[in-house]
Amino acid sequence: MIVAWSVIVLCLTLCSCDHVGNVSQKCMQDTNAFLSEIHKDEPSKYAVLMYDAFGKLGSDIEGGNVNRPGSLEECQLVNGPGFSGQYCHVFLKQDETQYFVGVCVPDSCDEEEVQALVVYETFQQEGQSLIPPIPPPILTESTQGIYTTECFTKIAPDFAIIISLFVCSLLIAVPLAATAYIAVIRWRRRREVGPGVDSPLSATPNHYGTILSNGTPKANTNGCAAREATQMEFGNTREDKSKKSRLYTFMETVSLQTNAVGVWNMAGGGESYSSLNGIRILSLLWIICGHNVQFSAFNNFDNNKRWREAVDNNPLYLCSFSGPVYLAVDTFLILGGLLSAKSFMASVQSADDTLSARLIASYLFKRLKRVQPLHIFIVCLAIGGFSIVPRGSFWFMAADEVANCRKYWWSNVLLINNLLTVTDICVPWSWYLSVDFQFYATTPLMIYFYRLNKFALFAVAAVLLVIPIVAGGLITAWLQIPVHQPSTMESEAFYEYYYNKPWTRYGPYLIGILAGIYMKTKKGHIVKHQWQAALGWISSMIVMALVVWLAYVLRAIPDELSAPHAVYQGLHRTLWALAVSWIILACEEGYGGFINKLLSMKFWIPLSNISFACYMIHPLLIVLYNGEQETPTHYTSYNYFYLFLGHTVMSMIIGYVLTVLIEKPYMFLKRCRG
Repeated sequence: MIVAWSVIVLCLTLCSCDHVGNVSQKCMQDTNAFLSEIHKDEPSKYAVLMYDAFGKLGSDIEGGNVNRPGSLEECQLVNGPGFSGQYCHVFLKQDETQYFVGVCVPDSCDEEEVQALVVYETFQQEGQSLIPPIPPPILTESTQGIYTTECFTKIAPDFAIIISLFVCSLLIAVPLAATAYIAVIRWRRRREVGPGVDSPLSATPNHYGTILSNGTPKANTNGCAAREATQMEFGNTREDKSKKSRLYTFMETVSLQTNAVGVWNMAGGGESYSSLNGIRILSLLWIICGHNVQFSAFNNFDNNKRWREAVDNNPLYLCSFSGPVYLAVDTFLILGGLLSAKSFMASVQSADDTLSARLIASYLFKRLKRVQPLHIFIVCLAIGGFSIVPRGSFWFMAADEVANCRKYWWSNVLLINNLLTVTDICVPWSWYLSVDFQFYATTPLMIYFYRLNKFALFAVAAVLLVIPIVAGGLITAWLQIPVHQPSTMESEAFYEYYYNKPWTRYGPYLIGILAGIYMKTKKGHIVKHQWQAALGWISSMIVMALVVWLAYVLRAIPDELSAPHAVYQGLHRTLWALAVSWIILACEEGYGGFINKLLSMKFWIPLSNISFACYMIHPLLIVLYNGEQETPTHYTSYNYFYLFLGHTVMSMIIGYVLTVLIEKPYMFLKRCRG
């Protein structure tokens, strides 16, 4: 009886397969072979692997365990009669619940054919679907709606991948070749001088210094110092310079011998604004912590609902949620504005107090030289590197990165990717570089107004400060977007129209510019008495606490126009910027106390030297880690604390390598002249 029933089911299944539209004969034939094989008493090994690779329903669906990734690795082991296994994601919707199921199908089927097979419920085994809906009573609606299918096909190297890998290799090869060249030259020179004679280069001091966010090294640079020592070594005659200076100076400027020295040096050299190092690194750690959670919360948690219930409204779960982490980006903008004003005013003074178009062009070029080599390397790494590494069941986020970068890489080169549709941005975290450069280009204008008339500066600054306040409030009210950065894409309008747009983010940068102008030109201390310092600290701490606390109070997405949401959205970035600016000013004027001691610790200096590379590489590491997973990640506070530590340490190790291989060599080019 059981055998007869199985034959009937099989016949019905095969008959239904014959009527599936838009499916090729080869795909249908291979699918029928698999379905036929799994009905046998002793099915073939390949059929067992295919069946076992299908995503199965698990426990704790109520807690958020709705995705069924199956097994990509097992599916790739399938070697059937005339076909191999192909792993696909089938994205489904049931009631209001969206989830995906991993399926293993013959590689003769493309994505549209797989979708057709699912729609017509082809995948049946003994009357039961291999992609069953979430059953009642968990979900009352049993009808599944399919909205897309994505298959993991083998990627053949094409022009985009080859060019990307070539650019990555070239950017690394130049410093490595220069390193080898310098090593050979120095070795030959030591042989000529003979043993026991110290080379002047061995006594070259470490003048690396702290690379500021505007890309301007302090005091002497290693490139210049090393070159001076080189001229001592080879002689200072015109003949020596003409023969060796240009090639040797170029090679030494981009070599590891120059750029690796001093990165971990904790000697600050007595520089001003020492508190900025601590502020920068603490902000970077906050951002890494936030990305660690956000990139997982999209699809990787198997207990997403439990996570939300535990941490969503509790600011104590820092490593499990990170709260209003976007405020760390505003802190970066403050530092960028302050240091850009200081740098440009110093450039004007060194140019005989003349503000010219040539000076502005040089100022902007230095910024491009500071950020673009490493930025372009990361873009090429996303295209080429992500296309060749092994993939896991959650690779779709990394796949989106590759697809976006292949189409819109040019927006990163032009530093305008923040103006694109949010779903099209290549290397999404690089929107900050675009916004920062757009704001950076306004610094000469603000300095021009300052030199023209202080009242003109205040008038222009007042208008520019009001624009992001009004824009943020109106966009929030009109589109009913949240004030707290969503941990999922539940509100695309937040990213699409508000989060990365220059007209909503300029306030903190402008306040940084004004603070930089004041601190560069002030004659005395703004704080005259202890009570003024105490009042400033109390006010700034209250403002920062309110900004963070209200982000939790107002984090729900408003159903209608909400005045509190609009007011908070418009004002909170400006208020945060004013509070941080006070901390910097108080530390600079000697009223920082233990906070100044903490922020000015020499421990922060080497980390600050590699902070830009750490910022650029850490999201790639997180995306790679999540994409390589075969199973969902289970949230616990301990898990995410360890993940945060792991991503941070790996970011610093690789960040150091990228700093000395790419960032510093190309930043120092043409700084020293022959």
